[in-house]
Amino acid sequence: MEPGNYTHITEFILLGLSEEAELQPLLFALFLSMYLVTFTGNLLIILTVTTDPHLHTPMYFFLSNLSFADICFTSTTVPKMLMNIQMQSQVITYEDCIAQIFFFTLFLTLDNFLLTVMAYDRFVAICHPLHYTVIMNPRFCGLLLLASWVLTLLVSLLHSLMVLRLSFCTELEIPQFFCDLRQVIQIACSDTFLNILVIYLATGLLGVIPLTGILFSYTKIVSSILRISSAASKYKAFSTCGSHLSVISLFYGTALWVYISPAAIENSRATAIASVMYTVATPMLNPFIYSLRNKDIKQALRKLVN
Repeated sequence: MEPGNYTHITEFILLGLSEEAELQPLLFALFLSMYLVTFTGNLLIILTVTTDPHLHTPMYFFLSNLSFADICFTSTTVPKMLMNIQMQSQVITYEDCIAQIFFFTLFLTLDNFLLTVMAYDRFVAICHPLHYTVIMNPRFCGLLLLASWVLTLLVSLLHSLMVLRLSFCTELEIPQFFCDLRQVIQIACSDTFLNILVIYLATGLLGVIPLTGILFSYTKIVSSILRISSAASKYKAFSTCGSHLSVISLFYGTALWVYISPAAIENSRATAIASVMYTVATPMLNPFIYSLRNKDIKQALRKLVN
């Protein structure tokens, strides 16, 4: 389009999961319930790890930070969705959309880094048990967390600033229940080559590399476990990794399907529905996965509740 057709916009339209009026009360009740369960479950994990001295280890330190990231991740999108349903509105202001893109990218990327760090923690614990306390010392754990935060802040800021340079015309409908970076770029009128390039580079560096690190860690972990002669020791080793593997499968499986699957790319409504899995369902299920499969967490939760 010619520059004269560009306009300064003040808002976008979020089409959400469904435009059928009779479904809105059901969606409101469903997402409000899921949000409350997510918030409460992850908050309990944080309180449990914080108050129980037996859980002051690297594994649970990163788990509590993952729970904090999950609370913030869900809070970036769901409250706005609930407010729009309640007010029978589909509008999100331009400023709120940019802010949502920033925080959504921030906590999505932070989740990615924390899952990678947790995989490395399990790798050191199982493959190098004698050196675990030396390698995973408090200072090193703090540096890993700090590096994760700094990198995610830089990436989120970069994506947000790149969106600010875009111009939009009259097509302002986003087929999502939140301001998804890819969808916002697709409706822009100006040249989006640099934005798409940055997305691919960020995905390659901050998506593929951490996932490769996770796969490498668990390849070594499985190899080490299979060499253990005791069946009880094997079971204990697998059980400590089972929860983490379940969360990784949920997070990466749904996220990769949304952003890579041809079916999801061609069908924007299917993309919106699938996005619910990694934006809402996975953060909600994480506390259950970690608490149900972990004796230490279950015992600490009982103490906290009692």
